Amino acid sequence: MPYSSNNQSGFQAAHPQLHSYTELGGQKGTASIFLPEEVPVAFVYNGISQAVMMASPFDLEDLAIGYSIGSGLIKDAACIYGVEITQGLVGIELQINVSQRAFTKIKQLRRSQAGSTGCGLCGVESLANALPDLPAHPARALPPAQHLSKLRSCLASHQLLAKQTGALHAALYVDERGEIRLCREDVGRHNAMDKLIGALLNDQLLPSNGFVVVTSRCSLELIQKAVRAGFSTLATLSAPTDISVSWARYCNLNLVHIPRSSAPRVYSPEPV
Repeated sequence: MPYSSNNQSGFQAAHPQLHSYTELGGQKGTASIFLPEEVPVAFVYNGISQAVMMASPFDLEDLAIGYSIGSGLIKDAACIYGVEITQGLVGIELQINVSQRAFTKIKQLRRSQAGSTGCGLCGVESLANALPDLPAHPARALPPAQHLSKLRSCLASHQLLAKQTGALHAALYVDERGEIRLCREDVGRHNAMDKLIGALLNDQLLPSNGFVVVTSRCSLELIQKAVRAGFSTLATLSAPTDISVSWARYCNLNLVHIPRSSAPRVYSPEPV
């Protein structure tokens, strides 16, 4: 891999913090619970800031790579020469060193506003940028039904931070044998997906050999990220939006919703 880490700041990933609370109308008095930390994270390419978003301050190298690819800023990890994580007074900077060709494209695509929010599109300058021309990949087979139907019962054991806080989304990679190989968590579902993409590339795993599961609803930006990363199947624990289904079908991305109490529902490919 051409990517290398250059973490000279001594930055250490934060851990959930213990906070006290009282139950309204309860008789237990004061209790404590771990809550996840959320900090501003700036994405800086060759010295120029591209975006700032709130994120969980761990797996940040994965986030830098995955965000760069999942947002369409670069084509692949070969464009990234290094990532340096620096802790500032008010947040964290991801100093991402990219090739000159990639940097030229990033400057052309640069957004006028900073960051993304829950909808995943805030800060986009125009509708043309909000709905980009995604490639339509060759159609690929769905994962075996048994790999999908058993997922809900397996996910919790891999969401280690969510067990402590109950407030984190997760994106997980399931391989061709139906085994969960990687899990990345974050306060933002888009950040969790970006972290997973970066982790796959760092571990030299092909996204197309397995599939991705997200513990949130399926928004359009998750479709975009899955297609750009090269996944063949995206499974979600909450129902997709109508535009997400339309784009998944157009791009030949298999899209599956896994309800809590019924069989998995395949929205893409379209039923015939």
